[in-house]
Amino acid sequence: MKIAIISFSRAGYRLSEMIYWVLKERDYEVRSYTKSKYTKKVLDESQLDEDSRDFRNVKDFAKPVDESIKEWTKARFADCDAIIFIGACGIAVRSIAPFVKSKKVDPAVVVVDEQGKFAISLLSGHIGGANELAQEVAEIVHGQPVVTTATDLNNKFAVDVFAKKNGCFISDMNLAKEVSAALLAGKEVGFASDFPWLGEIPEELKLLEEGKEKPELGIYVTNGYMEHPFVHTLYLIPRVITTGVGCKKETPKEIVEKVIRRACDEQLIPSVAMEQVASIDLKKDEEGILEYCDERNLPFITYSKEELEEVEGTYASSSFVKDVTGVDNVCERAALLGSSREGKGRLILRKFAQDGVTVALAMKKWSVNFE
Repeated sequence: MKIAIISFSRAGYRLSEMIYWVLKERDYEVRSYTKSKYTKKVLDESQLDEDSRDFRNVKDFAKPVDESIKEWTKARFADCDAIIFIGACGIAVRSIAPFVKSKKVDPAVVVVDEQGKFAISLLSGHIGGANELAQEVAEIVHGQPVVTTATDLNNKFAVDVFAKKNGCFISDMNLAKEVSAALLAGKEVGFASDFPWLGEIPEELKLLEEGKEKPELGIYVTNGYMEHPFVHTLYLIPRVITTGVGCKKETPKEIVEKVIRRACDEQLIPSVAMEQVASIDLKKDEEGILEYCDERNLPFITYSKEELEEVEGTYASSSFVKDVTGVDNVCERAALLGSSREGKGRLILRKFAQDGVTVALAMKKWSVNFE
């Protein structure tokens, strides 16, 4: 998680130091900024010796913010997962207001008063993780976390938190709100899954069972939209698909994209189920594949021909591919190898070839986690 901290006073700056170093120790990627006049004074070389401890601490720790807070916030919305304001809620609210879009994309925003009494989850409490971050920051500064989301206050199952924890795409945020409202009202919400699960299904959810009455509204964990188990079905799509790709040199991104889309359509697999793209290391600099992955923020992993040759199984062999790459099949072997990091995956689409591009899809072993 990439976190930006900003303070506005000497007391806030000192508090930000504490939060910064503890979060760094916990392996967060943290950057600290300050609008504090105190900090600018410390960094004024004419007033303080560069060898002094105060000067070194401030220079190494917090970046002074010269632009407006609005401009600073705009940049952090683009490059951070979370923002911690140390100061008044009003400053934070006015700063973030122009850039708030939706809970799917907004970063977590937490506000801490300069005395560290309260850590307030202000924006993106569930999906963005502001609730958890507020609790963590409160623990660091020995303050009180302030969380106002209804499902947390009423100790109810929160579908957006569940989806984030399990790495699932939420098909319809409006329907997700209806699920939360139904749970808060004590109404039945169904649950169905194409995957096994760990732990106990929350008592608020009614497991879909053949021959038994089912609720109209329900949650369905699946890798596609083929079935509709409830009248109103909220689909949660886990990212479990590795897409193996091979292509001719300098194949344009548009062709790569078209063929991958058609391959997914063959299995009615939505693109949001894709976890990563895999190929042979000869393609590590293939612009068409790199651009495709960059646009979708997908990891692109490559394997040597020796690694691909070790993948057991029977594959669609090509003498031409073997002459060029040294291995008889790239897409199927790469897809299966990429999906087998946490237990053996399985091919769900063998080689699909079109316009000089080959695509295969493999699904990793995965379970829903209620624990």
